[in-house]
Amino acid sequence: MTRAEALKYRAAIETAVQSLDDETAAEVPALFPAWTEGAAYESGMRVQYGGTVYAVLQAHTSQSDWTPENAPSLFAEVLPGQGGSEVGEWVQPESTNGYMTGDRVVYNGTVYESLIDNNVWSPEAYPEGWQAITEEGAEP
Repeated sequence: MTRAEALKYRAAIETAVQSLDDETAAEVPALFPAWTEGAAYESGMRVQYGGTVYAVLQAHTSQSDWTPENAPSLFAEVLPGQGGSEVGEWVQPESTNGYMTGDRVVYNGTVYESLIDNNVWSPEAYPEGWQAITEEGAEP
């Protein structure tokens, strides 16, 4: 395979992975384009930075001081259990990547479903925002 062919395949992979669900995306960060300074990013794209997948929140051209971990208005870490993906362990979200209604997480060994959008509280901190789920999907 020539270098030109390899670059062509890599570009195709980076385009295709944008359609992965959040859980799968978080499992394969190396498939996403690496964040780079001076790149034009569109809202909704996902990039990897430091081994973590981030969603682009608003279109922009990156700058050296706008890395995903330092620019929460531009990037949000993709968390397990978001976007209808399989249940993942609860992770404290930022204000820009809260759990949405229907997102499911495991918290202290119990599966919970978010009852509100932009939920940034744990089931313990704000129980009104979560519903415990049994294996059958009904309330306990």
